[in-house]
Amino acid sequence: MTTTSAYRPSATDLAFRRQLERDGVWSRMISAGGRIPDLALVEADLGPVHLHRLLDTGPLVLLFFRHAGSPDCSAALAAYERRLAPALTALDAHLVAVSPQRADRLADLKRRHDLSYLVASDGRHMLIDAFGIGFSSPESAPLLGTGRSTLPHPAVVVAGRSGVVRFVDVSPGPAVRTHPEAIIAAVRS
Repeated sequence: MTTTSAYRPSATDLAFRRQLERDGVWSRMISAGGRIPDLALVEADLGPVHLHRLLDTGPLVLLFFRHAGSPDCSAALAAYERRLAPALTALDAHLVAVSPQRADRLADLKRRHDLSYLVASDGRHMLIDAFGIGFSSPESAPLLGTGRSTLPHPAVVVAGRSGVVRFVDVSPGPAVRTHPEAIIAAVRS
């Protein structure tokens, strides 16, 4: 976990992080210094999007969320549109929201909030698994529409153009999100 002085984790967030450390989960998650794998995601409007091609033109910010039906995730993505997307565009950084839900089910969410950034499906949860941020949620399988039931912990991963991860923040639940200021600072670093 990498944080900046602008971000102060809440007591709930700190308790969640301590539990991850006790369970040994934290050591298996992506961390600063790791690398972005060369994978393709399926963007809701554009189809396949290759992460390394995005890195060719700027830093990459990946926002992991559960699914389009989650009110907390929906609200967070709308807030990131207002408070984060414009700043990242000015920094020539790519913002990609990632969910294990089918891309066609994500398209509604993207249009409903008029999201200017990429909203992509990791339907086989290859990126979620590579980062070690997934957990089993059998009741989510019908919502995801992929025949799978892995959801990501809400997380933000920031990588520079080289593909090296600069910043990772994993949240305890969908209502707790990384502050845009911390993400912007990580892109600038």
